[in-house]
Amino acid sequence: MKQPGPESHQPSTRPRRFVSTTRALEALRVRGARLPLLRRLTGGGDDDPQIAIFQGLLASLMVMVASWGVGWIPSSQESLLARAKFLLPLRVESLGVVLCTLLLALGSMLLFRAWLRLRQRAQHSEANPVAIITKAIWAWSIPLLFSFPILSKDVYSYLGQGRLMHAGLSPYTDWVSQLPGWFAQGSDSLWAESTSPYGPLFLMYARFVYFVSGAVPEYGVMLMRLVAVAGVGLCAWAVVALARLSGRDAAWPLWISVANPLFLLNMVGGVHNDGLMIGGVLLGFVLVARKRHLAGVLAVAAAIAIKPIVVLVLPFLGLAMVSRDASLQAKIRAWVFTGAVAGSVLALLGAASGLWFGWVSAMAGAGSAAFPYAPVGLLGMLLGWLGSLLGGDLELISSIVFSVFRVASLVLVFLLAIRRPAGPPLLYAGYALGAAVVLAPIIQPWYLLWLIPFFALSKRYPINWERALYVLCLLVLLSGVVDQLSIGQWFSLLWVRIFAAVIGLAYMAYLVFIDPKTASIFGADRRRPRTGPKA
Repeated sequence: MKQPGPESHQPSTRPRRFVSTTRALEALRVRGARLPLLRRLTGGGDDDPQIAIFQGLLASLMVMVASWGVGWIPSSQESLLARAKFLLPLRVESLGVVLCTLLLALGSMLLFRAWLRLRQRAQHSEANPVAIITKAIWAWSIPLLFSFPILSKDVYSYLGQGRLMHAGLSPYTDWVSQLPGWFAQGSDSLWAESTSPYGPLFLMYARFVYFVSGAVPEYGVMLMRLVAVAGVGLCAWAVVALARLSGRDAAWPLWISVANPLFLLNMVGGVHNDGLMIGGVLLGFVLVARKRHLAGVLAVAAAIAIKPIVVLVLPFLGLAMVSRDASLQAKIRAWVFTGAVAGSVLALLGAASGLWFGWVSAMAGAGSAAFPYAPVGLLGMLLGWLGSLLGGDLELISSIVFSVFRVASLVLVFLLAIRRPAGPPLLYAGYALGAAVVLAPIIQPWYLLWLIPFFALSKRYPINWERALYVLCLLVLLSGVVDQLSIGQWFSLLWVRIFAAVIGLAYMAYLVFIDPKTASIFGADRRRPRTGPKA
């Protein structure tokens, strides 16, 4: 697998300050490698990527088991598993909760290590790297199909909005909290009084899922997970297709974006629809690159009907239809075409769902909620608080701040679209989505995953940028593990979170500074590699 940076990552030697620790760990691995049953776990040559796939599979199995104890499960009467006796030792007993927390934190970090080692091993293997990475994606995803939702419980909000539709209400004007028993069915209270950020196509599917599942949440999660897995597959195919159409190596973009543990754990384990949204956008660019302009716009329109935020990529899809030095008139014709087709599709879906263009007003009012770790959210709440000290309305001031930055993001997208692009339109679509994310009052951890494919497919980056991305992915993954633990009220959530954080940070430090196979990836050991035990 080709390296996009200036040099290939090679397994490093042991940093001297950790020599005693690493010698002991390597000796243990070498001894384990002599046992046939443990060979795939602890040993093997650096040219065998199957070992990394197997290690990641074991890590994914750890996460699966952990989710049975600390994953999200509703408490409603319709739930098949809420009061299942075989789960009580994992969800009620202290030892079970601690063990599952350990498995989730450690399994997530081990999956990240397997991902890093997959790249190293694929670089030395004679096998097709794209086939290797694709195999890893599905091997690591299969156990997650049988997990309870982890890292997020948004899937229960999906089902709640499907229930709203089934009751004849509009998710754009009505709230999940208006439904009886909404909390017991698992919906997050953070979004219980917020309008839906999803498009009519996805909301129609949510209604279908609620109807077919008979309000049984486990069946609903399973049907939603099928869509999430389809999104993973679509992203994988589209990333490879776009890379090959542009004459680039497909292995690295596929590895960094779709095989990324942060992507798999959030999309499959967390049951998010973002994978299908991004997959639809990437499919649109594939079709446009193949001169199938109408089909390309239809694909992006479907993505907009899943999550309307990607309407921002339409101008850049139009730019992909014309040459780089095309006249303004040619660009305008392309924009009119994309707008007319996408608008027609959205109008048809709006009519079919009975929601019409309610998502427009819902997007305009999406700033009613904010997260303090989103820069704009923090600024809005701070200015609102300062204004309240002077007698102003906190919510009004905050909403004005959010609206100003929302308009600023639209202006930035407009400027990106009308100027002569210095790079491919796909890259500028990534810039547009990036602006929308950074300038929004809410930033969810998995929003980072929207951007990675656009940038990975468009250009190469310095090695230090790569390292920064690895560290960021590690931190975002660990923050999700620590923040999204579902445990009983009789346990101290604070201490369980501290325990998970300590385990995760300790293993993260090991990966970055101590591990003789991964330290060089993070630049912790820049000396020339020596031959040593394999792992």
